[in-house]
Amino acid sequence: MKQQRYYYLIKIQYLGYRLHGWQRQPGLKTVEGLVKKTLKFVLGELHFKILGSSRTDAMVSAHESAFELFIDHEPLENMADFLVLFNQNLPPDIRALSIKEVDAAFNIIQHPKKKEYLYLFSFGRKSHPFAAPFMATFPENLDVDLMMQGARLFEGKHSFHNYCTKPTPHTVVEREIDTCEILLNTKITANFFPDKSYLLKVTGTGFLRNQIRLIMGAMVQLGRGEFSITDIERSLTPEVKMPMNYIAPGSGLILNKVDFE
Repeated sequence: MKQQRYYYLIKIQYLGYRLHGWQRQPGLKTVEGLVKKTLKFVLGELHFKILGSSRTDAMVSAHESAFELFIDHEPLENMADFLVLFNQNLPPDIRALSIKEVDAAFNIIQHPKKKEYLYLFSFGRKSHPFAAPFMATFPENLDVDLMMQGARLFEGKHSFHNYCTKPTPHTVVEREIDTCEILLNTKITANFFPDKSYLLKVTGTGFLRNQIRLIMGAMVQLGRGEFSITDIERSLTPEVKMPMNYIAPGSGLILNKVDFE
């Protein structure tokens, strides 16, 4: 007899500064590991497993991410009560935002979804230490106007083979980016942030390993004068091999939103 299984989509947010990414790793604090530990306590004897929508890297934060919870044999008695109990037992740098039941046809990996990433940064004068979990500070003076121009080149469908860490022969490197822009940061603020900071905003349906941080790294190199606009244009053509070698720090990157279509 086939066992009954119940499916739930849970949205969460977390501060990644002390964490070693989403994926569980022996001996390290990860989002997946802490979520599983909390669920074992909250669900007691119920048999469950989870699957995340995004494998964020070490020190990367999420304003909104998601995972799917699979429970065998019996459903949650009350989803609202579960959410309260779950939050009460999660560590303070992880919070559950919502829960809804989905059906067996829903697949958190394959289901169409749009993601929005933000990368917060400043440059020049060193920032207040309290800002370190949220933004990267680059010591050089950067040509932000040129970086704003360069960021737009990533919009549309391109070969991102130069913006991926360790692609395999089966990696699909042609991806489409809906929005890629550098803006003055007014979205995430604090009184200890520098007077002026910026953000790279990138939206799309699927990203390669380290793609956003490599794009940000290329923009920093453009702002330093190490790359030209022509270099960025060439790097996005299939026949040009110029792998990006500067991965921007993880602590500036935020998974801002995940929308399931």
